[in-house]
Amino acid sequence: MNTIVSAADLAAEMGAGPAPALLDVRYERAGPSGRAAYAAGHIAGAVYVDLEAELAGPAGAGGRHPLPEAAVFGEAMRRAGVSGSSRVVVYDGGQGWAAARAWWTLRWAGHGDVRVLDGGLPAWTAAGGELATGQTAPGRGDFTPEPGALPVLDADDAATLARTGVLLDARAAARYRGEVEPLDPVAGHIPGAVSAPTAENLRPDGTLRSARELAGRFAALGVAADGGGVGVYCGSGVSAAQQVLALAVAGIDAALYVGSWSEWSADPARPAATGSQPG
Repeated sequence: MNTIVSAADLAAEMGAGPAPALLDVRYERAGPSGRAAYAAGHIAGAVYVDLEAELAGPAGAGGRHPLPEAAVFGEAMRRAGVSGSSRVVVYDGGQGWAAARAWWTLRWAGHGDVRVLDGGLPAWTAAGGELATGQTAPGRGDFTPEPGALPVLDADDAATLARTGVLLDARAAARYRGEVEPLDPVAGHIPGAVSAPTAENLRPDGTLRSARELAGRFAALGVAADGGGVGVYCGSGVSAAQQVLALAVAGIDAALYVGSWSEWSADPARPAATGSQPG
């Protein structure tokens, strides 16, 4: 599975020939759209993609960031110049959550060549990469989504996997323990899930830890080397995508519970565990 590209390698690739389709997916939870930041400075050739409107459907019973309608997502990708044969690179402001959601959604929709810029835009500028301003108008792409290329969990699947495999909770540990809950109606975690905050996948500079380090981290959390029976959730299926990406870097396939805690906690019939243990 295609996963990440360093800033240096991306720059070399862009200098050696036709650039990949570049998607700027900067996103701030509960903050303003990343469109203004994109206009103020982005990697030359990149097109802005709105996570809320184009990488997710409307919030509702399926959570805050359910899967987008295939037609809406496909149109957004074609507008951004993505074709079925394109090499695609996605980036965000550095945390990797939004870029990973774009990577995952494209891979789920059947695109075979998608990478995340490791460390995002901060890594690009730190490596001496220049920024362009204004808007980019690429040629229209021809990508047509064929959803289902990556595994997805629903609430029942997540509950079962927490008992029979390994279900990783990608949120901050305090939210997992139920000590705080800034967004959803109930605090805690899915019973049986294991706390695995996404921040621990990163080095201090915001790039992903090495494949060996990540494999060791996930092994310590109970994930088998062959990845059998692994799923991830978070608050609304965004930061969990970064965990799926980190698992892929470690050579482990994992399923994403897209509805995540925002869907689970909205259903009064679903139990919530608290404390530091899976429960």
